[in-house]
This record gives sequence, C-alpha cells and structure tokens, in this order.
Amino acid sequence: MNHHQPTKTYRVGIVPTPPNLFPGWQPATILRDFSSPWLEVEDTGTAFRALHDGVHLYFRFDVQEPNILIYEKDHTKFDVLNSERVEIFFRQDPELKRYFGLEMDPLGRVYDYQSSYYRQSDKTWGWPEGHLQLETGRTPSGYWLQGRISIESLRNLHLIQDGGYLQAGLYRGRCLDITGDKATFNWITWVDPQTGQPDFHVPSSFGCLQLA
Repeated sequence: MNHHQPTKTYRVGIVPTPPNLFPGWQPATILRDFSSPWLEVEDTGTAFRALHDGVHLYFRFDVQEPNILIYEKDHTKFDVLNSERVEIFFRQDPELKRYFGLEMDPLGRVYDYQSSYYRQSDKTWGWPEGHLQLETGRTPSGYWLQGRISIESLRNLHLIQDGGYLQAGLYRGRCLDITGDKATFNWITWVDPQTGQPDFHVPSSFGCLQLA
C-alpha cells in the first residue's frame, strides 16, 4: 500500500428509520482513534461517529474541552481559522488534485473551500447551498457538533467512489491560546500523516469512510 492509499477505514452504518433532521446515534460505531502526533497527549478528547440513510451522510464530533476558545472579530467564515474546531476533508483522488475542506467551530460556523495540492485553495468556494446543515451544543465537559451532508452533493462533487466509500480526513484543531489575531493549536488527526510539522493537506492524512 503506497502512502496515497488510505490506511484506516471507518464503517458508516445505516440509519434504521430516516430522521427528521438528525438520527439517534446508538447504531453508530464510536471512533476514538485520534492522535496528536506533533504535541503528544494521552487523550485527545475527540470522538467521531457517522451514519447514512442513502439520502444524507450524518456525522457527529464529541469533544472534551474545558477551555473552549472561539475567535469572533470579522464575523466571516475566516474567523473559524483562529477558533477551536473540528474538520472533515473529502478528496476526489489520492493525489489531492481536488479536495474539499469543512472546518467547523463550536458556534456552527463553517470555513469551507476547495483546494488542490499543494494548498492551492479557493477560499471563496462554498459547499452547495442547502446541502450541509450543522447543529452544535455545549456539554459540562466540552461541546458537540453534528452535521448532515446530502448524498446528492457528495455525488455531484465526485466524492463517492466505486464501492460506496469516501476518502476523508478527520481532524481537530484544539485551540490553546488566542492572543490578538494569532491563535496556537494542538493539531489532532485520525490518520497520522507522518509529517515533521503539522500538516493535514497531504495525501497521507486521509482514511476511508465506507458506506454500509
């Protein structure tokens, strides 16, 4: 297996009955297999799960975080870049000729963009209108964020591969400090990309979401 091929797979279970907006999460496998390769911690406090019903892909992050840091200045999607956040990248191809980023903060704001290797990003791009919905909430120990993405939009963006799987990266930017307009992070990932410096925009940071 070369470094372009995903090394980890998460099985996305089927929702027993289509929900009004979001499903009950009991049927979903909880993924806690996150690491912090560049700033080692014992527990990343990050969990992910996903389900689908053939119409939508549903996903949820649960984050344990006693000090949630959020940047609010320009009131644009770029504020997310200085905030605590969770992220999903989807790619069309192993070489990252075209991939899409969804970086989502605890307020439900989304920094969405399309990109190509290496970091050739179109930051004006947005996920197709009406095809992504998010909900967020606080817990005594942190926050949760759940979303649903239409299968139609994933197909239209050529992200569902033959065999019914998505090549995806799952990440978290744990915001450690915001000073003025500069934030510092501990970068957390499902797949360790084996890079010297924190970097998710590389082929080796992706895994597979296999639709049941």
